[in-house]
Amino acid sequence: MDVLINVFVALHIIGIASLLGGFLTQMKAMGAGTARFVPAMLHGALTMLVTGVALVGLNQADDQSVNNIKIGIKLLVLIVILALAYVKRDEEKVDKGAFAAVGGLTVANIFIATLWT
Repeated sequence: MDVLINVFVALHIIGIASLLGGFLTQMKAMGAGTARFVPAMLHGALTMLVTGVALVGLNQADDQSVNNIKIGIKLLVLIVILALAYVKRDEEKVDKGAFAAVGGLTVANIFIATLWT
């Protein structure tokens, strides 16, 4: 079971890397007002959602404790990220506020995952 959990953790990290990497590649464009949500951002967020749900299920099946409040907050943040990225995915330009919100929420989700023990 540990190997399977670690595989999903790795996939979860790949998802966050895709989301954050997509944001970082658009930082210069955000300054110019031409930033857009690239497909890697949406796919990364979806990967995080699927692997996160799987991780919670696998950890509970393995009788490991799960902090449901932490997971709930992370899920809420991810749903906001997904909603913004999905709704604005076809727009040529996204306003700076929405784009910066996705970047900030992504970083916040990383800090919640790593610092909340």
